[in-house]
Amino acid sequence: MANELLKGKKGIIFGALNEMSIAWNVAEKAYAQGAEFVLSNTEVSIRMGTINELAAKTGSQVIAADATSVDDLKNLFTKAMELYGGKIDFVLHSIGMSPNVRKGIPYTDINYPNFIKTLDISALSLHKILQTAYHMDAIKEWGSVVALSYVAAQRTLTGYNDMGDAKALLESIARSFGYVYGRDRKVRINTISQSPTPTTAGSGVKGIDSLLDFSERMSPLGNANAEEAADYCVLLFSDLTRKVTMQNLYHDGGFSSMGMSQRAIEQYNKSFEDCPGD
Repeated sequence: MANELLKGKKGIIFGALNEMSIAWNVAEKAYAQGAEFVLSNTEVSIRMGTINELAAKTGSQVIAADATSVDDLKNLFTKAMELYGGKIDFVLHSIGMSPNVRKGIPYTDINYPNFIKTLDISALSLHKILQTAYHMDAIKEWGSVVALSYVAAQRTLTGYNDMGDAKALLESIARSFGYVYGRDRKVRINTISQSPTPTTAGSGVKGIDSLLDFSERMSPLGNANAEEAADYCVLLFSDLTRKVTMQNLYHDGGFSSMGMSQRAIEQYNKSFEDCPGD
């Protein structure tokens, strides 16, 4: 079954911007395993990024859609089903953005219109995608929807700001819609709680370098990179995970199960020893 894990499967991949994107890596891995897919992002992101290069490499079509617009999503699913002659098999939701994070606004001074945008783009967009697909009956039985999350949905990481709230909502939507979609259509919906990853969007998080270093030292297997995240997504798209649904699956080298690692303790002690005395 080498390079055939997704042979014959069709899908939609949201969120590829450039080679740093997890969605970009997912597209390359899915293509290598035999999948065909539509690449989708906003018109602005398509102009700013290099998604057309990815489309050329993978023989894919790019269809612009704002995932917060139900009309755009209806158009996207209609065109994808026309292209593939029927329903699709998988969807990747790799979408997230916080105006408050981008503007460096602290959580205690949060701008509420910005907060609503954060929730709409980063979480409600998943509900809109699922609801649109559900009413259009656009996903085949045993199809798979995967959304990318982060441990800040469960733990407080101050630099992540209101994105932590958005990820908590994202995971809740996956569970709630996962029940209905599984019961009615045998479609599975899961989130992946990925290690901090230096994507274009991730680089906007305050203290991202320190966070990457901390999680690398805390995780017994080290941070999972974008390519490894893509492998996990491909597995969840495949028929090997037909009975996995409504789960938040940690893909973080063990970080989410750790207290304080020996490496972190040693680093702390070294930093303490290096400090000058009184």
